[in-house]
Amino acid sequence: MAREQLQVLHALDVARTQRYHAWAVVIAGMGFFADAYDIFCITLVTKLLGRIYYQVPGRADPGRLPPQVEAAITGVTFCGMIVGQLLFGWLGDKVGRKKFYGKTIMLMIMGSFLSGLSFGNTADGVMATLCFWRFWLGIGIGGDYPLSATIMSEYANKRTRGSLIAAVFAMEGFGILAGCIVTLVVSATFQARFNPPAYEEDPLASTPPQADYVWRIILMVGAIPAVFTYRWRVMMPETARYTALVARDAEKAARDMSKVLKMEFSGEPDKVQSITRDSDYGIFSGRFARRHGLHLVGAVASWFVLDVVFYSQNILQEEIFKDVKWVPEARTMSALEEAYRVARGQAIIALCGTLPGYWFTIAFVDVVGRKAIQFLGFTMMKGLMLVVATFYHSLTQPGRRIWLVVMYTFTFFFANFGPNSTTFIIPAEIFPARVRTTCHGISSAAGKLGAIVGSFGFYYASQRADGSNEVETGYPSGIGVRASLFVLAGCNVLGIIFTCLLPEPNGRSLEEVSGEGSQAMTGEDADLGDSKVLPL
Repeated sequence: MAREQLQVLHALDVARTQRYHAWAVVIAGMGFFADAYDIFCITLVTKLLGRIYYQVPGRADPGRLPPQVEAAITGVTFCGMIVGQLLFGWLGDKVGRKKFYGKTIMLMIMGSFLSGLSFGNTADGVMATLCFWRFWLGIGIGGDYPLSATIMSEYANKRTRGSLIAAVFAMEGFGILAGCIVTLVVSATFQARFNPPAYEEDPLASTPPQADYVWRIILMVGAIPAVFTYRWRVMMPETARYTALVARDAEKAARDMSKVLKMEFSGEPDKVQSITRDSDYGIFSGRFARRHGLHLVGAVASWFVLDVVFYSQNILQEEIFKDVKWVPEARTMSALEEAYRVARGQAIIALCGTLPGYWFTIAFVDVVGRKAIQFLGFTMMKGLMLVVATFYHSLTQPGRRIWLVVMYTFTFFFANFGPNSTTFIIPAEIFPARVRTTCHGISSAAGKLGAIVGSFGFYYASQRADGSNEVETGYPSGIGVRASLFVLAGCNVLGIIFTCLLPEPNGRSLEEVSGEGSQAMTGEDADLGDSKVLPL
């Protein structure tokens, strides 16, 4: 089937990697740096919040957030992200990728800063205010997913497109690490200044009044990188693919990219009309269902399964830290020391597993392809979780705990050198320009539904089966860490199956992958036209 392509789009596809690519990675990547900081820093301060606001006088152990409050604080951001991903994904196709790119960062700045100013006359009032602002923060973060991924894919050349999109997403790893570093610095500073005793020595003095500043500072710092990103985002030109293929303004696309690529292009309005004449269909049309329905199922299901596994790992991480004695019993520490030790453990995992995984993806995604890395990641996570689950009780014994940490760290490595990166990359490449951000938004929203399942479900599932910690934590008995890991291994098998539904976009132009610009339609397309059917 013959395929036409505009001169300006061909120039973008074959351009060498140059300054404007780096500029786009920095602009989009700094947003993801802030995204990751804001998402993951809350897990670093939940124990501190429990000690400050839910301490019960005379109790043998420090205060903890009630299960429903902890679930609300974690889940409300995910709920906001789902709204943002669906809303801004749809708006990105309707009015342009750039139009709301600055708006999402403004929501993130507002949400981060005001989260640190949460107030209330009671503990529950403070938590309710915190949830309110983190919901709006989630909307901004969610909008960043489809817009950043699509903007980067539409600016990139076809030879290094995967690496460039992966580089944007890899900033998430630095954001996670930055959250740990800020928590370490702030908690250590306050610990040195006020030197509170351990809880078992003096329950009241173990959480000094100044500890209330610690969690607020940590949350508010997340607004700083977003502030620096705002001006650059509003100055970006609209992508040529949206302007030419969706807005159908060939002259403007040529003018914008002439400035970016430092070369002259003609508008080619006649070719635009030829290329786009059969592309005016939505995601609920029969044509989309036939061409891309299975692709959308694959993208949605893979991301859902991945986030069930990925966010469950973060929850189980706390239990594993306790078993390997990286974080001692809470009553043996002050509130600030506990925050410090939790952040230190997560920083080690980020440095040894999370960050290397992202950068391995950057190095190899355009060499071996997206699907190969996704298959590898799901397969290795499945194998490692089975090994850890099978020998879990043995690995938690003294002298063997280091092997538990090593294998558990490698599951994070292969999550990021695997589906955590590729599920972000692939939806930005395989769908037509007219529905690209919408489909990415749907896929990423499915991922956050998986995050809710993983976070909430495994908060409960990972509790000890004998119910021995029900009084301590407020959670009912679950199936335990070992059985939870077996369940997660099964989820990885589903990820392998759903990956088979996806096409391989490596080394191909976006128009070639999505079928835009084809000179002919199949007989079935011609007969059914825009008949309305659901693709799922």
